[in-house]
Amino acid sequence: MAGDVILATEGLTKDFKGFTAVNDVNLEVRRGTIHALIGPNGAGKTTCFNLLTKFLAPTRGRITYKHEDITGLAPADIARRGMVRSFQISAVFPHLTVIENVRIALQRKRGGSFDFWRTERVLRQLDSEALALLEAVGLAGFAAVPAVELPYGRKRALEIATTLALDPELMLLDEPMAGMAREDVDRIAGLIRRLAANRTVLMVEHNLSVVASLSDRITVLARGRVLAEGDYAEVSKDARVIEAYIGVGHG
Repeated sequence: MAGDVILATEGLTKDFKGFTAVNDVNLEVRRGTIHALIGPNGAGKTTCFNLLTKFLAPTRGRITYKHEDITGLAPADIARRGMVRSFQISAVFPHLTVIENVRIALQRKRGGSFDFWRTERVLRQLDSEALALLEAVGLAGFAAVPAVELPYGRKRALEIATTLALDPELMLLDEPMAGMAREDVDRIAGLIRRLAANRTVLMVEHNLSVVASLSDRITVLARGRVLAEGDYAEVSKDARVIEAYIGVGHG
């Protein structure tokens, strides 16, 4: 099913009291790709992301995930179906250790309450799964560290680990590189590339060099509309995209 459309929108629109933030957006995200949503400030990227992940209800339009209409579903319902937004759903508990944070996410995936009375055997089983996830995001050496003590980039890696604990098919990353130092950007970019080997990633990202190196496909938004779509080579040469970013003639 690689290349099949996993997430799509038709005529997705969001009005806020006379202002249209997202205007008739048709989007197709193909299974097994890294798809970036980019655009200048005020382009409607965050609103679009909030519509896709059900934190906002659209004024008009339709969203389908794995060919099922999810327009009316709640965020928890789509998360259970395998579409999970990182850095939003996966809050980190600052005073728990790194491994405890991942273990709680694993318990959530199993549908249980956060049962701290579970048997030692069950908790040990969760620990081995949690350690495997920490290994995947480069945090194996930080398992016993309280999350609050992690440097910023490592905290982001922990948020990705807690999202992975929910076993998403489609992972939505909301500005994963925001506020990061250069070495953290490189580390998280490498992590996203590895994660995308067996899942689909849709991300909003401002760092265009990251977008260029990671993305298979890019959708450019401007003033709430899709301005251009294609790979980086195509969209970076598009005169409308250059104008939208530089603001020639429009400010």
